[in-house]
Amino acid sequence: MSTTGIVVDRGLEGVVVGSTLLSNVEGKEGRLTYRGYDIDDLAPNACFEEVVHLLLYGRLPSAKQLDELRKELGAHRMLPEPLINAMERVPKDAWPMDVLRTIVSGLAIFVPVDAHGAHVSDVHTAIELIAKVPTAVAMWDRIRRGLEPIEPRHDLSQAANFLYMCRGTEPSDVAEDAMDTYLVLLADHSFNASTFSARVTASTKADLYAAVTSAIATLEGEAHGGAASAVGRVLLEVGKPERAEAYVREVLARGERIMGMGHREYKVRDPRARHLEAVAKKLSELHDPKWYKIARALEDASNLVLREKKPDKSIYANVDFYTAPLFYSLGFPGDEFTPIFACGRIAGWSAHVLEQLADNRLIRPQATYSGPPVHAFEPIERRTGNGAASHPSS
Repeated sequence: MSTTGIVVDRGLEGVVVGSTLLSNVEGKEGRLTYRGYDIDDLAPNACFEEVVHLLLYGRLPSAKQLDELRKELGAHRMLPEPLINAMERVPKDAWPMDVLRTIVSGLAIFVPVDAHGAHVSDVHTAIELIAKVPTAVAMWDRIRRGLEPIEPRHDLSQAANFLYMCRGTEPSDVAEDAMDTYLVLLADHSFNASTFSARVTASTKADLYAAVTSAIATLEGEAHGGAASAVGRVLLEVGKPERAEAYVREVLARGERIMGMGHREYKVRDPRARHLEAVAKKLSELHDPKWYKIARALEDASNLVLREKKPDKSIYANVDFYTAPLFYSLGFPGDEFTPIFACGRIAGWSAHVLEQLADNRLIRPQATYSGPPVHAFEPIERRTGNGAASHPSS
């Protein structure tokens, strides 16, 4: 919209605010790349640790480099004992994202600071955060259920260790692959809301801990990381595949949207959705197929009903849509979907913060003022109680 000749782009849609070497979202083509590697190649062929190396160091690792990174991640998974004790004292009905945000912020307390109160923000700090975020999520998953938290293992992959810490047993190969694929797919997505929030924080010369805490707070909202939890609630409401079409018609009749369908950037199907659907389907064949079947029926019904109303339009599932059946099949409750999202996106957040700090300029956009014109200050005895100024008209 335009105000007195000034163009205001609400939500910064279409506005270029910076550049990055890390990932590229090509919405019209439906393509996502990490440092030039197509997600269609990375998802089935690279593990999450390889993607972490790619984002942090700029290249895929050799076998030796991958082994070194795995050892460094394994060595830094454990949380400081006072933070574990703090989680054990938190009310069991505390929202998981609130707990995660608090614990990640608390990590900074146990790290030395310089004379200005800043912590070292380098690739090793990033690796430590990437290692610890899943530990915080897994420990809270157990603590809130009244179970003893399980210490992380050094010999497992990020995906396998996370599932082991939640369940107490090593996951099947199918479950580990599904979790690993999810982490790869969610590792980065250019200047999404939480990543941009992290970069804004870093642009003030705040450190990695502060920037990642900002990102976690931003991720919580339903318009961003909370979308998968919203899809989970939809699957529960639909209940069975046979009710999918009726549900879609009811929602559209109310003028509402189907959660998990459509994307701000992608004008075709989210390239991550295909890979996530594939592992969700494979996992469902070994566990309860109900959740995948409901999701598949819901996507089909959404397209069917939309074609009836707007034959020239199509709507597609995004990555959040098939996150819900995947995590339900793995046994996670809906309110933990967003914290698990953070377990993957911490790789991208960390890489973006380091990129911002390496070539920094304070991010400080302008805003169009739309308040009252300049007017005289009113003494307290002349002010009304309804918020309106009591001054003579001019």
